[in-house]
Amino acid sequence: METYQDKLERLVSLKNEALEGGGKARQEKQRARGKMTARERIEHFLDPESFVELDRFVTHRCQDFGMGEKQILGDGVITGHGTVNGRTVYLFAQDFTVFGGALGEAHAQKICKIMDLALQNGAPVVGLNDSGGARIQEGVESLGGYAEIFYRNTQASGVVPQISVILGPCAGGAVYSPAITDFVLMVKETSHMFITGPDVIKTVTNEEVTFEELGGAMTHATKSGVNHFTFDSEADCLQFLRDFLDFLPSNNLDDAPLGPTSDPWDRGCRGFEDLVPANPNKPYDVQKVIEEIVDDGVFLSVQADWAQNIAVGFARMDGRPVGVVANNPLFLAGVLDIDASQKAARFVRFCDAFNIPLVTLVDVPGFLPGVTQEHGGIIKHGAKLLYAYCEATVPKVTVILRKAYGGAYDVMCSSHIRSDVNLSWPTGEIAVMGPQGAINIIFRRELAEADDPEAKREELIEDYKKRFASPYVAASRGFIDDIIEPKDTRKRLIASLRTLRGKRVNRPSRKHGNIPL
Repeated sequence: METYQDKLERLVSLKNEALEGGGKARQEKQRARGKMTARERIEHFLDPESFVELDRFVTHRCQDFGMGEKQILGDGVITGHGTVNGRTVYLFAQDFTVFGGALGEAHAQKICKIMDLALQNGAPVVGLNDSGGARIQEGVESLGGYAEIFYRNTQASGVVPQISVILGPCAGGAVYSPAITDFVLMVKETSHMFITGPDVIKTVTNEEVTFEELGGAMTHATKSGVNHFTFDSEADCLQFLRDFLDFLPSNNLDDAPLGPTSDPWDRGCRGFEDLVPANPNKPYDVQKVIEEIVDDGVFLSVQADWAQNIAVGFARMDGRPVGVVANNPLFLAGVLDIDASQKAARFVRFCDAFNIPLVTLVDVPGFLPGVTQEHGGIIKHGAKLLYAYCEATVPKVTVILRKAYGGAYDVMCSSHIRSDVNLSWPTGEIAVMGPQGAINIIFRRELAEADDPEAKREELIEDYKKRFASPYVAASRGFIDDIIEPKDTRKRLIASLRTLRGKRVNRPSRKHGNIPL
């Protein structure tokens, strides 16, 4: 008869077996590729000794293709919960040493369980992805497992933060779970995402492309916009994620945690007169403006390498997290185009879902003209940003730095789409379009009949500038609440945000709106 001691020894033995995953040889092969094992990743990410593992004894039930003899405890994914800086986080870490991290029925059920627990208990979900995709041997059960995850991603969207960390391959249908989640993090050289790999593409379209060119971290950071943050190593990635979670609330009913700061709320901002040229045609980096305004100069830029004509990201003001959206004249003069509109719209939607106030800095000459933009759907994609701002009920504060031309003035969180506080620097210009274009249209006939068209054009441009190249007309109509000195920007923003903490908005009852897609 088995004694109590025998049972304890069996438990310890099985626990040790689960710790080994696919075995020491495969773990060493994983490390040789510059990758951590699944358990090492968890140790790097969570607070020490906080991880509580669930379902470590789960195995698959597949009997086909010899799988009945290949039973490995945990079935290729480690699931559970722990804490990050003292706050609860649910997570899964796919183990590439077990069946290449491929997802089967039991594997999927483990992930679904922790997602259900996260939603029930109001805590973020972090996925450490490292998988070859669907487990072929399990057929439709694997495909069904993915769909169960996608469904839960959708149900949790806007309720708890969902973050996908890509630490190896992520292929086929597996990419759609990260795509639904709020943020995607990737590591250079080792992270790859694609629907179909290079070999399939070569067969079907006869295009030749490398893994890195097709779906590497920099490809998705600069070309597709799928990747939000890029890192040189897994350790850097996981440390960043710990810090990043401090900007986010645990769920849509909580507030984001306060951050310690010694930066005075009423500190004056210096150097704007040198940083932001008075000439509206000269570029500057708006991120330097943001860094001067926010606490301690810390701005966490999101999708920094994609659609750089608009900057979005997180910062703190008065110790409280805010979302910042700002046109960046350093790239494409700060115009709104398809990519910039999509980038900003998704960010605004996230901030609104999780009660993070929005600060918008405006310096925009309009939407990018061109056949490519029109045929690519700038109308519907630009409308995404308009829709996101209109629907957002969090505190919204807008500052016009220089240009605010055309429909882009409206879209960039103007008072007309219910920004709560609207400020402008004296350099603000609010008009349908810039002086040159406006004069050429309005006075086409006069210019054609003038003895000296160029002199006449300059005269008319100067008159136009006096009328529209200032914020005073908008201020006289109440569209701008105040015109402020640039040095007072931080103080006025924080004062406004303080008054808006209790903001409540009643919206029409509906199932959901129909955001342009």
